[in-house]
Amino acid sequence: MLHSMIQALEGGLIVSCQALKDEPFYGSDYMSRFALAAEMGGAVGIRANTPQDITAIKKVTNLPVIGLWKQEYDGSDVYITPTLAEVEGVIAAGADIVAMDATLRPRPDDVGLADLVKKIREKHQVLLMADVSTVAEGIEAEKLGFDLISTTLSGYTAYSPQSEEPDIQLVADLSQRVNLPVLAEGRIHSRDLAVQCLQAGAYAVVIGGAITRPQWITKKFTDAMKQYHNVTQA
Repeated sequence: MLHSMIQALEGGLIVSCQALKDEPFYGSDYMSRFALAAEMGGAVGIRANTPQDITAIKKVTNLPVIGLWKQEYDGSDVYITPTLAEVEGVIAAGADIVAMDATLRPRPDDVGLADLVKKIREKHQVLLMADVSTVAEGIEAEKLGFDLISTTLSGYTAYSPQSEEPDIQLVADLSQRVNLPVLAEGRIHSRDLAVQCLQAGAYAVVIGGAITRPQWITKKFTDAMKQYHNVTQA
């Protein structure tokens, strides 16, 4: 029986409200406004980075919040909620679901993913989402006791397909191989692609930049228009 929080996500859109320090909309106030706009537009959940943003978003919306905390550690490429410290920070901020890197890459201080999940389960009652890049990682995440799986990291590990399009094949394959809900995330830039993810078996779809990064959206239009001018003037 799926948790009611997970059931609330089925078939819906989760908006990833994140911004980098060099972006115009960086800051918890901006992110909370994006989250509120997402709720007004019919989103069923929010994905948010850092305890500050999670806390701010929880104040303005009743939607489930998938929380993470990006931190970089020397000697490891794992940066999405990589250690117990980040997990506990996200939980303290009020996240309903904690998203974690569940790839097979070495983790900070060589702490294995299985040991980390065990420690979390011993101390906290929280839903855990595995961000993966391959089918094998998704299968392992299910064995370790995660509650959901997301294709977030396909294309961000050296051994996963590198593409400008979403990894819909991974969505399809995972949906057939695991019993957990599989969320489609990563490079979903259009309504058609979102629907294709659902058709491939996605339980829900996560979209970030195509909704919450105006500078990126603007550049897509300006690049297309420049290409048109270059062709017509050639």
